[in-house]
Amino acid sequence: MHPSTHPSAASAGPGGIEANGLVKRYGDVVALAGLDLVVPPGTVLGLLGPNGAGKTTAVSILTTLIAPDAGTAVVAGADVVADPRAVRARIGLSGQYAAVDEHLTGFENLDMIGRLYRLGRRRAAARGRELLERFSLTDAADRPVKTYSGGMRRRLDLAAALVAEPPVLVLDEPTTGLDPRSRNELWDVIRELVRRGSTLLLTTQYMEEAEQLADDIVVIDHGREIARGTADELKAMVGGERMEISLHTDADLDTARRVVARFCHGEPHIDGRTVAAPISGGAQTLTEALRALDSAGVGLLDVGLRRPTLDDVFLVLTGHVAEDDAAAASNAGPTPDRRSDESMEVAV
Repeated sequence: MHPSTHPSAASAGPGGIEANGLVKRYGDVVALAGLDLVVPPGTVLGLLGPNGAGKTTAVSILTTLIAPDAGTAVVAGADVVADPRAVRARIGLSGQYAAVDEHLTGFENLDMIGRLYRLGRRRAAARGRELLERFSLTDAADRPVKTYSGGMRRRLDLAAALVAEPPVLVLDEPTTGLDPRSRNELWDVIRELVRRGSTLLLTTQYMEEAEQLADDIVVIDHGREIARGTADELKAMVGGERMEISLHTDADLDTARRVVARFCHGEPHIDGRTVAAPISGGAQTLTEALRALDSAGVGLLDVGLRRPTLDDVFLVLTGHVAEDDAAAASNAGPTPDRRSDESMEVAV
């Protein structure tokens, strides 16, 4: 799961991403502490962690917005420090906030970006219309972006990152703030990009998003890698299935914990009136535990057997779930502002 050595920069290929030993400090705060990443061409790497973990700092280095204090990075065959202009010409970036001009129409945004990429008037216009159709925005093409929904803005922002047809895309928390329907729609768009051969680095706080989209996942916290592997490999770190029982009253908690402890490996976890514990043997063990609980007179409100999730992985590895952590974010040092993200999307 955790490789003992990391491949050389060349191993990522000309259409991939490779970073070795990235370090970034802001005064006494270490935002990145020797991060290694490899994204082979045509694959999706999910960079997962809470706010303040170092995800956006890593993205900012890989997209040349900031320089690392140590380490190396090669994106689409170009060194981010030695040849940042070449990197910018080969990537598309969609930041945490939709970097589109809300006073322009959807078409005008894409047409402007195409011209900044020096595609020429005809090609820029054609590319804009092509992307609007591809992202199901044709009906809204001539409306000001300020009239768009959040999901529509995110799709337009992603379209903007694709104007120059870059081989590598970097998506920094692309679905933050979206409702479930808009999130699913954007996931479908991202899957289509991968099917067409794009290489993606995807940062996210959402465990389900990483599981749905990523071929490989790197979990980071406090600027360090704490786990690496596929979703199934990471779940295997937690162990097997978990038994969860919900009780009618608090009075049964101590009895339930003692009974459950006889059937589980590890200490049962109590959250309110719910007792959860890892078990072996699946349904048979659960049945035996339920009989013992019934014999002990424990009143059950609900019972379930579930497999571990990526949320469980994060909880085991860090002691907290992967949710927004404003305090952590404030400790991660300065983050490039929205204008920096905008400049990256149209850089040539």
